[in-house]
Amino acid sequence: MKSRSTFLLPVALLASSVLVAGCSSGPSEASFDGKAPAKDSKGGQSGAPQVPSNVQMPTNVRKWNLQRELSDGTQVMWTTLKGPKSGFEGRVWAWVPKQYKEKKYENSAFPVLTALPGASGYPTNYWFGADFKLQERIAQQVEAGKSLPFIVMMPVLNAKLDQYWDGSDIPGQPKMGTWMSDDVPDLARENFRTYKDPKGWGFFGSSAGGYVGMKMVLQYPDRFSTAVAGGPDTAPDSPFWKDHEPERLANDPGRLAEQLAKKGGPKVHISFLLGDKEEGAKVKAFKEKIGKGPVETDLHIIPNAGHDGYKYADGLFQGPLEWISKRMIGPVPGA
Repeated sequence: MKSRSTFLLPVALLASSVLVAGCSSGPSEASFDGKAPAKDSKGGQSGAPQVPSNVQMPTNVRKWNLQRELSDGTQVMWTTLKGPKSGFEGRVWAWVPKQYKEKKYENSAFPVLTALPGASGYPTNYWFGADFKLQERIAQQVEAGKSLPFIVMMPVLNAKLDQYWDGSDIPGQPKMGTWMSDDVPDLARENFRTYKDPKGWGFFGSSAGGYVGMKMVLQYPDRFSTAVAGGPDTAPDSPFWKDHEPERLANDPGRLAEQLAKKGGPKVHISFLLGDKEEGAKVKAFKEKIGKGPVETDLHIIPNAGHDGYKYADGLFQGPLEWISKRMIGPVPGA
């Protein structure tokens, strides 16, 4: 299943996503909380509230550009991030649910779900768009009691169009592994109230994005605990791995799962999405191989579906989002 090279968005949608990403509407700049934390004379936060020890308060709130506004008043925003650790520069979109600004949660952290696209995943991330309505549907699931109120981060997945890096630091190439494992989560920590516990961090992705999210959880179980992977590949196969076999094997999800099992944890959770019309034998075999010990797995078959991002989005809301929500931690009123 060459998912990273064959999963493509309709041309019109991809073109519109790039166009919208290039010109925000409404105010040119805004921040999710309205302002950065006040600084005292020594550069620290002044009047910082007492918060639980597992809550990371924002440290460096930046201004974001408006992408689109939802009917409930929440906003999808974007910023350009120069990764301090990877050195890679790319766009990141973000959304916070309406509960984030409620008074009762002002000292509480919120779980973070990083949504990763298929295809090239560059120069845009289609999950921010009104086409998929990812944010609207999460909000509906929250109201129905079937989802935690996630902060959603949506970074670019790769460094160039029509090329892919398996979410890894391949020698001599852009450090797309560090971008995903460090820089994007650090951006979330700087701007939002997040959990220090890995149970507050998860991934959802389709095709190439599903693969990378799954790999991140297996590679960094001390940072991330859950992933929903729609039609992922099961082994790294970027053309940039040529002459770098030891490094490729070090980024192989199967080997990472074996190493995690040998160490006895920590526990992680991966839900696989497959369309009933796509070839899923490798994914099913991979699920059985790794679904033991500290790796808990789940499989959801999407009816009347092939290898399709729209169908994986549908599948997310047919049980897997609720499944990972039960295994993660959410905001605590009056924390």
